[in-house]
Amino acid sequence: MPSQPLYLQLAGHYRQAMEAGTLRPGDRMPALRVLSERHGVSLSTALQTCRHLESLGWLEARPRSGYFVQSSVRPRLEPVPEPRAVLPNPAQYVGIHERVSSVVVRGRLAPVRFNLGGAAASAPLYPCEALRAASVRALRREPALWGQSVPHTGHPAFCAAVAKHLLSSGIVTAPREVIVTHGGTEALALALRAVGRPGDVVAIESPAYYGLLQLLESLGLRALEIPTSGHTGLSLEALDLAAASYEGIRAVVFVPHLQNPLGATMPAERRRQLVQWCEAHDIVLIEDDTFGPLYDADTPLPAAKSFDTTGNVIHCASLHKVLAPGMRLGWVLPGRWRSRIEMLKFTQSRGNEVLSQLAAADFIGSGSFERHLQRLRARLRRHRDWMAAAIAAGFPQGTRLSQPRGGVHLWLELPPGTPSESVFDAALHEGIRVAPGLMFSNSRRFDHCLRINCGLPPTPELGQALRRLGRIVAEAR
Repeated sequence: MPSQPLYLQLAGHYRQAMEAGTLRPGDRMPALRVLSERHGVSLSTALQTCRHLESLGWLEARPRSGYFVQSSVRPRLEPVPEPRAVLPNPAQYVGIHERVSSVVVRGRLAPVRFNLGGAAASAPLYPCEALRAASVRALRREPALWGQSVPHTGHPAFCAAVAKHLLSSGIVTAPREVIVTHGGTEALALALRAVGRPGDVVAIESPAYYGLLQLLESLGLRALEIPTSGHTGLSLEALDLAAASYEGIRAVVFVPHLQNPLGATMPAERRRQLVQWCEAHDIVLIEDDTFGPLYDADTPLPAAKSFDTTGNVIHCASLHKVLAPGMRLGWVLPGRWRSRIEMLKFTQSRGNEVLSQLAAADFIGSGSFERHLQRLRARLRRHRDWMAAAIAAGFPQGTRLSQPRGGVHLWLELPPGTPSESVFDAALHEGIRVAPGLMFSNSRRFDHCLRINCGLPPTPELGQALRRLGRIVAEAR
């Protein structure tokens, strides 16, 4: 069995050719179909190869022309290595709420000038003025809106807009199947409450978003962390091993696009395999696709829900990261748990207020949403590239960074022996907030990592803050 995935082996082959001068700056790489046929690999593997070389600065993609060798390689960090197949015991699941809460509270109380600890774009990148105008139009059409009761599962106009939006991810659903929630967190909470009971084991990606760890603990569920690749997402091989080692896994929670915090995107074929594996093992699959529209591609990868034929996949998403953080609008496609999730929603929080749903439906239905997403992805791509180069230039040797194919966050592995909590506290003292790696796991395996928000626009002041953060990392060792 090869020690590396095929795309990494192929990328190494072409990187050697560039280093040797066989492929020179400005040369065009073989087309994806040519790579596929020449090396006997799939088109998706050929695409992964080129994207990996692009992330390292060796190739550049030119619209409608293909990939070309860069004229000069910008400073780049080595990518984060692939995870080891270590399966923590669910019995470790204790105390994460206290650890995370301590970090969150310290971050909120400190005066912060540069907030690099979040995972959202800066406010000017969202269409606030267009949404304000849509809200005004909605109130003109329905002046008695505030005096009316709200629909329990969502306003029909917004549910219809969501159903139409999901077609781009390969999901065909009726508007009546959409249950509107207060953001993605409530969607996940409803899904977990519907399928799990206190004491049940839920398999999750590792590292995982700390909000999910807090949510699981608050529901009395036990997390089983599954090693996750920064390139291909949740390890299906490790998941299969976990199912053989621990009886009674009730559900799997995964993020298909731009996983938080790694930034990984799972290939379409592996999503299909995951759906089939969960169905065969009678394990519920909960898909959190909050970051999907930020993935750098004109045609999104198909959602796991698009492969679901039995209702075993619960699809959760929101507009929080991609359209309007202030709206707190999300939704869940409940699959065969429709009745239970609908009642849990009614019991937990009743229906969402209507004005934001009408404004969002107006914006999505007008075609403005797709244009906004194209602009947002392009701007975030420039922000990520700038920040990755700044980190490469200012952080100490031994720092690693895998640059994702979209999104608003970067995952850094610091030099060995660098405690992320010490970096967090020292950076706070300088007015810089980061997200330390200890927040993203029940174990201490990511204590030498940081998640950095790259949704902020490049400025000289931010560049100075990153250089200062790099010095803090060096001193923390």
